[in-house]
Amino acid sequence: MKRPDGAQTWKPLEAGAARSTRGGPSFTLRNRLLRVVWRACWFLLARWTPPPMHDWRAGILRLFGAQLGPHCRVHASVEIWWPGNLTLDANVLIGPRAVLYNQGHITIGANSVVSQRAHLCASTHDLRDSHFQLVLRPVTLGERCWVAAEAFVGPGVTMGDGSVLGARGALFENADDWTIYRGNPALPVRRRERPAGVA
Repeated sequence: MKRPDGAQTWKPLEAGAARSTRGGPSFTLRNRLLRVVWRACWFLLARWTPPPMHDWRAGILRLFGAQLGPHCRVHASVEIWWPGNLTLDANVLIGPRAVLYNQGHITIGANSVVSQRAHLCASTHDLRDSHFQLVLRPVTLGERCWVAAEAFVGPGVTMGDGSVLGARGALFENADDWTIYRGNPALPVRRRERPAGVA
């Protein structure tokens, strides 16, 4: 599932003008206020909910702009920076205490799993800039991917269909289709067999 416009909800402020390195904001006041409302709503309406209430939590995410396909399961303890920068295709599972740090857009394909305490990060900083400018770098997971427990997917990374990142691995380069990666930095270990019936 792709967002129809393919655009980010917000762009970062220019770091020099905003004095970001001296405590100034990285995003507009409107962005920050909306994220306060988002966090309050998630805390009051979703954070306490038991695991089977996936449809309820999906509804809250959609209210804040997330694009979710059918049968998505997002656990109550998941941390999402802003739902408007999130696209989940059908039957995606986001496990307990996973972090979707989606200042840039995060797109996850159908039947993919992001396991407990995994971290997907869709932004970084320009190291060449004296003001340490925030840069958005979208993260994309294809269909039938698995990001295992406590693994990290870095800014700008695309995981091909069926690719796997092993537990506590850290992926900073694109992952090939149907390939298993592990380690920090993550390296390919072997090919993954396609499940029966998968083209």
